[in-house]
Amino acid sequence: MPPALFAIPFLLALLPSGAQAAEQTPAAYPVRPLRIVTGFAAGGNTDIIARSIAQKLTDRMGQQVIVENRPGAGSMLGTEYVARATPDGYTILLVTGAMTSQAAVMKKLPFDAARDFAYISNAVTYPFVVVVKPDATMQNVSDLIAIAKKSPGKLNYASVGIGSVFHLGTELFNAMAGVDMTHVPFKGGTEHMVALMGGRIDVVFDTLTGVFQHIQAGRMRALAGTSVERAPLLPNLPTVAQTLPGYDVTSFSGFGAPRGTPPERITRLNREMRAALNEADIRKRFVELGGGVQSSTPEEFTRHVMNEIAKWRKVATEKKIEIQ
Repeated sequence: MPPALFAIPFLLALLPSGAQAAEQTPAAYPVRPLRIVTGFAAGGNTDIIARSIAQKLTDRMGQQVIVENRPGAGSMLGTEYVARATPDGYTILLVTGAMTSQAAVMKKLPFDAARDFAYISNAVTYPFVVVVKPDATMQNVSDLIAIAKKSPGKLNYASVGIGSVFHLGTELFNAMAGVDMTHVPFKGGTEHMVALMGGRIDVVFDTLTGVFQHIQAGRMRALAGTSVERAPLLPNLPTVAQTLPGYDVTSFSGFGAPRGTPPERITRLNREMRAALNEADIRKRFVELGGGVQSSTPEEFTRHVMNEIAKWRKVATEKKIEIQ
């Protein structure tokens, strides 16, 4: 047998085969299942968003997209996991407003929001709502400000924890209105809402998702929404900005990937996500959750995340809010 023929098996062994060969062909991406990692437990709104988009991506990309819940430390466990994942386009992070507030107030984080991620697209934004007890004296934001100014420190407000968007958003209100409401932090969940309905708390700035059913049932009364535009679920509710021009507080959920993910894969994911977010059933579902669809380019979403961090860092600095 000619010597050249002996070399053929060796050369064939060096060639990529099967999935390896497909993996090296950009046009073939994806060739295996993808994961959307969320730092929150199953069953909540973030989980619903992740699973809704995962199903659409599965249909559009020809590979199964699964949701992996990695709750803990206020979503930081899941965020850190993705920051350390292989940047190959197969691991996606559900990015939320929790990341921006953590980056603003925490002295030490196991990830860097500016350095460790490639942002893909925003998905949904959530307005907050200022709510009080049904029998509260104040009828609107002007009343709330007047009562707070008359008795500094007497009114108290609840949040789901120090440094959360709930906390920072109310402190921004304090600063812009020139009032001093006292912060009462809770450990998350619905304890702060139970405290409001029980009369132990005077006011809460919470997501529309969290309070809508209570408003509808008459267990809480809404004074105003916190986004610039009125919430679709409560079109007759005025905004805080109508009394305090420039006040704008929302939270969001979007998608990112580990830094170093190939740009062409970020582009593909962005294209498919934006198409999914434009589908009528997704738009309807997210409005029912109390949010509004807000897709974006990777560059726009990166700017949004960085702007939110800067916004909350300014509030945290002025109010001396820091978590070690």
